[in-house]
Amino acid sequence: MQFYYGKQMPLRVLDEAEFWKLQEKEHTVVIRHAISNLEKKYVDALEEWEHALAKTHQTVVSFIESVIRSKYIYEQLRKQVLQLVTFCLEESMKFIELLRQIMKYSTAVKNSPIAKTIIDHIIRESEYFIGIARVILYRDKC
Repeated sequence: MQFYYGKQMPLRVLDEAEFWKLQEKEHTVVIRHAISNLEKKYVDALEEWEHALAKTHQTVVSFIESVIRSKYIYEQLRKQVLQLVTFCLEESMKFIELLRQIMKYSTAVKNSPIAKTIIDHIIRESEYFIGIARVILYRDKC
């Protein structure tokens, strides 16, 4: 992510969050379909995550619409954007925790090298978003 957006930085931050929350939501579907014999408890957990990530995605989209319509980014709106980014970061960390539990305890994943590769890739993508979010949050505190 580039940092030359100036006053439009809140919009750029939200664009990143919007993209990655949609990706994570879609990843729940990819895992469920790619690992056809995945245990029910993990399928159920991924379905719950799909709904939670969809809700977060919608919240981010709503904030994008607010920022676009705002001629000036008021301090309160900027703070709310940063709180939302913090929530998105924490949500991604919890999502990764679930994926690591699946890799550790799922027999279906343990017996499938491709399943491990898929989940590892998804974890790396969520970690990429976490890295972006941290830079944004820590940069703002300096």
